[in-house]
Amino acid sequence: MIGTALAALAAGLVPAGAQETLETVIVTGTHIQRPNLQAVSPVTTVDSAEIKLQGVAEIETNLNRLPQFTPDANENVNNGSGGVATVNLRNLGAGRNLALIDGQRMLPTEAMDLNFVPSAMVERVDVLTGGASAVYGSDAISGVVNFILNKHMNGVKIDAQYSISQHTNDLSPVRDAVDAKKYNKAPDTVWNGMKYSVTLAMGSDLANGRGNVSGYVGYRSNNSVLWGSRDYSSCPLVDTNGAYECLGSSQHAYGVFIPSTGPNADTAYANSKDGSKTWVTNDKSFNYNYAPLSYLQRPDRRVTAGAFGTFKVNDYIEAYANFMYMNDHTHAQIAPDAIWLGRQFQINCDNPLLSNQQKTALCGSTTSTAMAKSQVAFRMVAAPRYDDIRHEDFRFQFGLRGKLNEAFSYDVSALTARSVIPEFYSNVINQDKAALGLQVVSVGGVPTCLSVVNQENDTCVPVDVFSANGPSQKALNYIMTHKFSSATHNLTQYAVNVNGDLGTYGVTSPWANNGLAVALGYEHRTEKKVFTVDALGIADGGANAEGKITNDEVYIEADLPLIENKPFVKALTLNAGYRYTIYNAESALLSMKSPEKTFATYKVQAEYAPTDDIRFRAGFNKAVRAPNTSELFDAIGVSNYPTVDPCSGATPSKSLALCQLSGVTAAEYGHITPCPTDVCSQQTGGNPALKPEKAETITAGFVLTPTILENFQMSFDYYNIRVAGYIANLDANIVLTQCFDSQNPYYCGLVHRDHTSGGIIFGKNGYVIASNLNIGSMKTQGLDFTASYGFKTEASGDFNVSLVGTYLLSQVTEPLHGLGSYDCTGLFGPVCGQSTPTWRHSTRVTWNTPFSGVQLSLNWRYIGRVSLSSNTGLPFFNTSKTSNLNSHISDYNYFDLAGSVPIGENLILRAGVNNVLDKTAPAIDNGLLSKFGNGNSYPGVYDPLGRVLFVGVEANF
Repeated sequence: MIGTALAALAAGLVPAGAQETLETVIVTGTHIQRPNLQAVSPVTTVDSAEIKLQGVAEIETNLNRLPQFTPDANENVNNGSGGVATVNLRNLGAGRNLALIDGQRMLPTEAMDLNFVPSAMVERVDVLTGGASAVYGSDAISGVVNFILNKHMNGVKIDAQYSISQHTNDLSPVRDAVDAKKYNKAPDTVWNGMKYSVTLAMGSDLANGRGNVSGYVGYRSNNSVLWGSRDYSSCPLVDTNGAYECLGSSQHAYGVFIPSTGPNADTAYANSKDGSKTWVTNDKSFNYNYAPLSYLQRPDRRVTAGAFGTFKVNDYIEAYANFMYMNDHTHAQIAPDAIWLGRQFQINCDNPLLSNQQKTALCGSTTSTAMAKSQVAFRMVAAPRYDDIRHEDFRFQFGLRGKLNEAFSYDVSALTARSVIPEFYSNVINQDKAALGLQVVSVGGVPTCLSVVNQENDTCVPVDVFSANGPSQKALNYIMTHKFSSATHNLTQYAVNVNGDLGTYGVTSPWANNGLAVALGYEHRTEKKVFTVDALGIADGGANAEGKITNDEVYIEADLPLIENKPFVKALTLNAGYRYTIYNAESALLSMKSPEKTFATYKVQAEYAPTDDIRFRAGFNKAVRAPNTSELFDAIGVSNYPTVDPCSGATPSKSLALCQLSGVTAAEYGHITPCPTDVCSQQTGGNPALKPEKAETITAGFVLTPTILENFQMSFDYYNIRVAGYIANLDANIVLTQCFDSQNPYYCGLVHRDHTSGGIIFGKNGYVIASNLNIGSMKTQGLDFTASYGFKTEASGDFNVSLVGTYLLSQVTEPLHGLGSYDCTGLFGPVCGQSTPTWRHSTRVTWNTPFSGVQLSLNWRYIGRVSLSSNTGLPFFNTSKTSNLNSHISDYNYFDLAGSVPIGENLILRAGVNNVLDKTAPAIDNGLLSKFGNGNSYPGVYDPLGRVLFVGVEANF
C-alpha cells in the first residue's frame, strides 16, 4: 500500500506484508482458508497508519468518520449514557452489526463496548457490508466490523498521544440569546478536553520460532468538557419566531406550584424571587438554565491489558491462547434533580411553612385544615446529578489448530467473556420522601412532619419549598439519595471448524485450476445477563431482570472456481454458505421460557473477472438477528423521550375532538401541563413472544485495478438491505402523530394520560406505551465508492490520494406493517434522529516527502446538507414541532492536517490538527433532537469541541 490510504478499497485486499509471511490468509466474511482468497462481499479497511493520522484515541470515532456509519453511543453521550462505545453500520442500529476480534465475537452482545479494543494494537479494521449471518451467526444483518490485532511481536513498542481542544466562541445569535436571559455566556476562547493515552506492547518468539508470546498494557484518560464551555450548548435553545431563545426548564430553582384543588386550580405560581413567602404568577423569566453543568465530553479513565500466545507442536497441533482485560470508569453529569411536576402532592392547608398569602392562594382561607392537592416543582441546585459508571471486561480464548492431512485442517476453540457493569447514580431526589416532607404541622411551635406525629415515619424532615431560599440542609440530606444497579453479562462459546481443499482429490471444475474449497463447523453459544437494582430504583419504576440465551449452530460454506485463465474469463467463482440455528431463551427470575425457535441463513455470491484489470461481484444474503435477553425479559419501566404534547397548554394545537382520541377529557382540555422542557414519558419493556428479525441483503459492484495505470484502484458497489419484523419500541413521536393524523385507534390506545395530574404525559402514571414488538420493516440502499491513486516523483517524493464515499438512495422505515412508511434520506429531526445526508465522503491526500521519511497528510471530511423532517408536512413527520430557524443543516466541510517525522532509528513523532478551521457544530432547537442528541446538537455527527490539536510518539526497540 502506498502512503496511508484510508481503505483497502472494498476488494478484501491483504496488507502488503501479510501475503509474504502467511501461506493462508483468513479473510473477513468467510470461513474458507485458501491462499490469495479475496472477499466477494464489499470490505472497506482502515489500517493502523490511518488510525494514527486521525489522532483520535477512540476507535469508534475513527470508524464514525467513514460514511458507512451513523454515530452511536460514544464519549459525547451524556444523559442516559451506558458508558459504552458502539457503532451503527448503515444506520440500522448498533445491534444489527456484529463486532469481532480476529473473526471471533468480541464481548457479550448486550455489553458490546469498543473501548475494549486497544487502538494502538490494531493492525487493521475490516468493515464488511451486507448480511453475514451464514458465516458469523445472529446479529450480522447490516454487516461486520472485524478488528485484526497485532498479536505476533518481536521487540518492544511504546505508543503515546496527547490531545487538547481549542475553540473560539463567536456564535453571535446564541450569545445574544444568552445575554437576553442574563445567563452566563461561554468564554470567548476555551482550551479544554485534554486526552492522554499510552500503550506498552512487547513480544518474543520462542523455541526457534515455533511459538510466540506477546502482550500489552495501556492507559487512557479523557478530561470532561461542559456544555457551558461552548456557545451552541450554553443554554437549552428553542426557535422563537425564527430566532434563538434560551428556554430553560420550567421546573426551576424558585419553586413552582399548580394547585389542582381550591379556588385557583390550574393556576401556575412561583415563589417570589426576593425570597419572601409570596406566590406570584409563574412565567419564563423564572426558568432554570440546566445546560452548563452537563457533559459535552464525559470524563473517562481506562486501563487495558492483554496477552497472546501460540506454540506449534508439529504440523498437526498448534496451541493458541489469548487474554484481554479492560477496566473503564466514566461519569455522566446533568443538572440538579428536582421535586418534579407531574405528581399530585398533598399539602395540608394549616402547614406552618406556608404564609397566609400562600394559604389563601392554595386553599382559599388562612384557617382551613383541609388537605389540598398541587403539582410541585423545586430544583435543588446544591449539586448536579452524577452517574458513576464502571465497566470491567474479561475475555479468554484457547484453541488447537493444525492439519488433518494434506487436504483438511481443523480449528477447535473455547471462548469466554464476562462484563461487570456497576452504576451508582447520586444526588437524586426521593419523590416519596419529598411528599412526606410537604405535609407539616406545628407541634409546640416546631414544624413537624405529619407522618412523625402519626407515628408512620419517624425519620421525616419538613421540606420547605415555599420560598426561593429552598429547603434546609437537613431537609436536603433527608430527600437526596442515590440509586445503585449492577449488570453482569456472560458469553461462552465452543467452536469446531474444519477446512478442506477438495481439489486435492480432483474435485475441480474442468475449466479451472483450483478445486472446491469447503468449510464446515459447529458452534455452541450461551449468553446470560443478570441485572439488579436497589429499592429506590424499584420505587422509580426499575426492576431486577435475568435471562439466558442458548444457540446451537451448524454451518457449511463452499468456494468453487468455475473458470480460470480462459479467454475473456480470468476468473469466475461461486461462493455459497448455509447455517442452521436452534435458539432457546429463558428467564429463571420470571419462571418464563420463550418457545424454541429454529431458523436458517444462507448466502450465494459470485465473482467474475474478465481480465486482471476489473472484477465484478454480486451477492445475496439471508440474515437474522435473534432477540437478546433485555428485549425478551426486561421488566416494564418508564423513561423519558423528547417530544411536545400537542394537547397541552392553554391553547392546544390540536382540537378537542382530536385530543379526546388520545384520552383527554373535556375538563382537562386547555389545562394540561406541558411536558417539562419538551420531555415526555414512555413505557418500555421486554416481550418473551418476540421473533427473530429477518433480513435480505443484496450487494453488487466491481473493483477496477487497471494495469495501464499503476497504483490506481477503484471500487463501486450497490447495497440493498431490508429488515422485516425488526424489534423495537414503537417510536413515541410516531404514536402521537399517527393518533392525531390517522385517528387510528391502535395508535391512540397507546397514549396513557395521568388524569390524577391533569392529563399530562409525564411520570410513572402518564406515558406513551412503547414496549418491544416485531413491529415493521426497515430498508436502506445506496452506493459506495472508493478510489486510491499513488504516484512517485523524482524530486518531490510520493503522493497518495484516497476517497471513501457513500451516496444514500433511501432509508425507509415502516413502523407497522401496512400502516405506511417514511424515508429519512437527507433529513434529520424528532423521528429521523441524527443527520442522514444523501452524500458523505472522506478524502485523504498524503505526501511522503523526500526528506528522510517526513510525511504530511490532509483529510477532507464532507457531510451533506440535511433538512428538518417535521417541516416536510409528510405523515409520520407531522409533529407540532417545526422550525424555520432549523429548517436545514448546511453541508459541513472539515479539514484535518497531520504529519509524522522519524527521529533516529527507533522513534516516530506525529502531530496534527483536526477541524483546522474550528468549525462550530450546528445549534439545533432542543425540542428537535432525538436519540444521541446532546447539547443542542448531534456531537457524534458534527465535531463538538472545535479545533483539536494532537501530538504522539511511537518507539520501537
